[in-house]
Amino acid sequence: MRKILVLGAGKSSTSLIQYLQDHAEKFNWQLSICEQNARATRKKFPGATVIAFDINNSEKSKKLIREADLIISMLPAFLHVKVAEMCAEYGKDLLTASYLTDEIKNLDARFKSNNAMCIMEMGLDPGIDHMSAMKVLDRIKNDGNRLLEFETFTGGLLADNNEKDNPWQYKFTWNPRNVVMAGTGNVKFIQRGRYKYIPYHKLFSRTEIIHIPGYGYFEGYANRDSLKYLDLYNLKGIKTLYRGTLRRPGFCKAWDIFVQIGATDDTYKMEKVDKMTHRQFINSFLSYNPGDSIELKLAHYMNLGMESDEMYKLKWSGIFSEELVGLDEGTPAQILEHILKKKWSMDANDKDMIVMWHKFDYKAGDRKKQIQAHMVVTGDDEVNTAMSKSVGFPLAIAAKLILENKITLPGVHIPTEKEIYEPVLNELESMGFEFSERETLS
Repeated sequence: MRKILVLGAGKSSTSLIQYLQDHAEKFNWQLSICEQNARATRKKFPGATVIAFDINNSEKSKKLIREADLIISMLPAFLHVKVAEMCAEYGKDLLTASYLTDEIKNLDARFKSNNAMCIMEMGLDPGIDHMSAMKVLDRIKNDGNRLLEFETFTGGLLADNNEKDNPWQYKFTWNPRNVVMAGTGNVKFIQRGRYKYIPYHKLFSRTEIIHIPGYGYFEGYANRDSLKYLDLYNLKGIKTLYRGTLRRPGFCKAWDIFVQIGATDDTYKMEKVDKMTHRQFINSFLSYNPGDSIELKLAHYMNLGMESDEMYKLKWSGIFSEELVGLDEGTPAQILEHILKKKWSMDANDKDMIVMWHKFDYKAGDRKKQIQAHMVVTGDDEVNTAMSKSVGFPLAIAAKLILENKITLPGVHIPTEKEIYEPVLNELESMGFEFSERETLS
């Protein structure tokens, strides 16, 4: 019997755990779920073995990891390094959906010395984006063609025709904090041979429009550091490399208001939060003028019309209400997240949607060609979301392949090797995760 340990059972873990439960008897797996709130997790996954768990309890964590064959960490990203250090020490295979960090990359030799593997970025974005891109990139190269440009965008959104009265056409389909803090890191990419950098305060005003046949128009903004994928994708010499995030048209212009007034700042705590209303939170960032309403001050500060689409989005989100925030303390970013969760949390009538789009420009002989590929996945309900499926299923499939010894790559990896991406994509395709491709002369 092979022992699987899943650390964390949040929103993105649902499909992963259900897949492992459904296949446990057939493949003789013993599945244990480790979560701080063990009681709620038992209700969510009836019949599952749930262990009360805190990664900071070093002795218990080491014992659980030492006794397992495979660990899947769904903990917050900053905690993965603690798990990875233990897995490297005890020679245990590790899977996560989070970005590979330098700290974990530096554990490569320790994983190899103990004949164990760590595969990071094995979810959606990062994850399916890597695998689906590498499949086409390898095909282009194997056919003797020269890649010129590569762009890729992914977005977690509300499904079409869902929440028609929601002007943002958006709700939190994954970790709300990550949404609020999006873009605060370094944004770097290459465009037509030139290195480009976008400072945070300009990110949401530097967008582009993407059209996906059958699904309409989306807007995209740059996502983190695209330059690190020059090596990871073996794309040295490429003219354009750009990774981005998709939203519905109009989202970024409205979100930029929060950025410009300072409501997404996470570097300091505000005072008297326990007595603060939504209106007072917004007013904290505006000039003192008791004769003007908060709405008027904000519109004037941001050069907006009072009846503009942006002001309508802000009003709908509830930020001008007299409702108490409901926190005892917090940074601006934490307070904004708490306010938005009241309107942006998914309910029983909501379905989410994942949209992924790739564009490859390449040269075949003397001719320039272009391939565009897209994938759209729709959730079933507020629990079995497209986000949960898109993050969880690649992890679950990779877990199965590792336990069957069909992936044997000691060391630290992301899923850009054919040994990983080919079988995972094949099973995902059988589950409905299918990319539509179209080729044109560019």
